[in-house]
Amino acid sequence: MSDDYVKFEDSLTEDDYGLIIDGQSGELKGLWMPKGKEDEPIPDTIVDLCIHVFGIDPNDEEDEVTIH
Repeated sequence: MSDDYVKFEDSLTEDDYGLIIDGQSGELKGLWMPKGKEDEPIPDTIVDLCIHVFGIDPNDEEDEVTIH
C-alpha cells in the first residue's frame, strides 16, 4: 500500500462538488462546494442524489440536518 495520498480537496477541480460520507454509518457527513458558490443553490442533479440516497435536501434551509 502506498503512503501517497491525495487530499480530498486536491482531487476536485474548481467547479466540482464532493460528497463526504461517514464510513461507518453511510450517512452524508459533508458537501464540498466550489469556492465562490457557497451562497448559490446546489445544482438539481446533486440535490436529487442527496434526496434519493440520503433523504436530505441540501437546498432546504428549514431542514434540521447539518451538513458541514
